[in-house]
Amino acid sequence: MYYLMYNVLLVLAFPIIIGLLLTKKRSQRGLWCRLGAVPVELRNLQKPVIWIHAVSLGEVATIVPLLQAMKQRYPQWPLVVSTVTETGREVVIKRLEGVAVHCYAPVDFWWAVDRYIRILQPQLFILVESEFWPNLLNRLQRHRVPICLVNGRISSRSFARYRWISGMMNQVLNCLDLALMQSVHDAERIGHLGVKPNAIHVTGNMKFDQGLEQGQAADAHTQVSFRSLFTCHAAEVLIVAGSTHAQEEESVLEAYRLVIAQHPQAVLVMAPRHIERVAKLEQVIRQYGFSCVRRSRLGQDVGDQAVPHGPRVIVLDTRGELAFVYREALVTFVGGTLVPVGGHNLLEPAQWGRPVVFGPHVDHCRDIAGLLLGAGGGLQIQNQD
Repeated sequence: MYYLMYNVLLVLAFPIIIGLLLTKKRSQRGLWCRLGAVPVELRNLQKPVIWIHAVSLGEVATIVPLLQAMKQRYPQWPLVVSTVTETGREVVIKRLEGVAVHCYAPVDFWWAVDRYIRILQPQLFILVESEFWPNLLNRLQRHRVPICLVNGRISSRSFARYRWISGMMNQVLNCLDLALMQSVHDAERIGHLGVKPNAIHVTGNMKFDQGLEQGQAADAHTQVSFRSLFTCHAAEVLIVAGSTHAQEEESVLEAYRLVIAQHPQAVLVMAPRHIERVAKLEQVIRQYGFSCVRRSRLGQDVGDQAVPHGPRVIVLDTRGELAFVYREALVTFVGGTLVPVGGHNLLEPAQWGRPVVFGPHVDHCRDIAGLLLGAGGGLQIQNQD
C-alpha cells in the first residue's frame, strides 16, 4: 500500500522532477544515467559486482579506506560507487582510481532502479550513512540482494520526520540486512523505526578511520604553501571558514569585521559548500566593504599584480583543497552549523590540531562535536558575536 502510494506520487511528480533535473546545473551531467541509462563501462564489467551508494563528497571520502581494503581482500569483485553529486564523482575518480568505477545514482523510479539492478547484478549493496530511497531498497530486496548500511546515522531532525511516516519507514528500513551505526543513539533510533534488532550493530564513526591519509597524499597541491599563495606576510594569520552556506555567510563576514577591528592582520578564507555560488558570495563580500579574490586566480601571471593586501577575503573556488587550507589556519569555522543543515566535517580542521568553531546545528556530527568540546579543541557559538 505504501509503495503504491509512493509510486503514484512519483508518477504525478514526474514532469516536476524532470524539470528540476534539466534546470539544475548540478543534475544536468549524467542526466540519462539518472533516468536509468546504464553507462557502457558498467555494462562491460565482470558480473556480479558490489554496488556502493554514497550521496556526495563527504560520504565518498569516508569510505575510501573501506573500499581500498575491500579491493585488496576481494580483487575479483568489481566495485561500483554511485553518487548524486558531481563532487562525489570527482572524489571517486581522484581517490579511488583503479579501485572503483563511478556512476550517477538512478532517480528513485522503480523502472530506473530495476534496470540498474538487472544490468549490474550486484551480489551486495552497501549504503552509506542515511540515503533511504524506498524503491531502491525495495527492488534490491526483491532481487534478493543483501543490503548493508555502513556508518549509519539518524539525526534527531530526521528521526522526527520519519516518525510521521513510520509505517512507510518501517517497510523501507526492514529491507536492511545489516545496519552498522555510528553511535548508540543512532542504533536506538533506527531500531525504533523498524530495523530488526539482530541486524543493528554500533561500529563507530568511520570518519575517524581517515586519519591524516588525505594530508599525507602525494598530490601536487598538498605541497603548496597556501600562505605563500595567498601572499600572506609573516605577521598575517589565516581564519578559514569552510563549507559555508548562504544563510550563514553574512554572520561569518560580520564576525570577521569584529575580528579585524582588534586584529587587522587577520585574513579570511571562505570556502562555500557549493562552488557554483562563488559569484554571489563575492557580491556579498564586497557589500561588506572587503576586497576579495578567488583562489583560482592566484598564482597566475595575469592576476598576480591585482592580489589585494591588508584585511581581505580569499574565496576558495577549487575542489579538494579545503582540508589542506585548514592546516595553515590559526582558527577555523565549519559551516552548516549556524543554519539548520546539521553540520559538515568537523574532523577536517581538527586533524591538524586547529581550533574548531561551530554553531548550534550539529545533528550530523553531534558525537564529534561533543568530543571536541570535551577535549578543549572546539568552541560552540550561537551567532557571530
